[in-house]
Amino acid sequence: MRMMRIRQANAIASLWAFAEATVFIIVPDVLLSWLALRSFKRGLIACLFALLGSLIGGATMWLWAKNNPDSARAIVESLPAISRAMIVSVQQQIAESGLTALFLGPLGGIPYKIYAVEAADLSYGLAIFLGISIPARLSRFALVTIVAGAASLALRRRFSLRTVQMIHVSCWVAFYTWFFWVIADS
Repeated sequence: MRMMRIRQANAIASLWAFAEATVFIIVPDVLLSWLALRSFKRGLIACLFALLGSLIGGATMWLWAKNNPDSARAIVESLPAISRAMIVSVQQQIAESGLTALFLGPLGGIPYKIYAVEAADLSYGLAIFLGISIPARLSRFALVTIVAGAASLALRRRFSLRTVQMIHVSCWVAFYTWFFWVIADS
């Protein structure tokens, strides 16, 4: 039974990351950090599955944009919390920094899917895009997972797992409230 739950969590991490890399707007870090509350190991393994899903989603968006950049960009721009200003910002970042801009996106709340579309439209090859995506995505997934796991270990000295989970949910709700209010409106 435990092994089945682990497999299910890994499959969900992969599907969630694929969805977020394409049209979903909530990052898989929510699930990864949740898993780390109970087990660093489970959280970090799920990061690898999330990376796989993210790469498949990124490749999907890259291929779409390579074949029809206007359509891909229109879909991305129509998503909640994505603005034309974000797209222009990514175009400028890539023009100035190349695909190393993929490491900057999460710091500014800019979704990965925009980088996939713009990388294709700016004629960066799929292999190079995915090659840079690996450390860019995995480092963020792992960092969030490690921070959540460490916080859980510290908090569980004083609080129950249930309380720590409620703190986790509260933090993500606060983050997305801020994100939709501040970042999405800019």
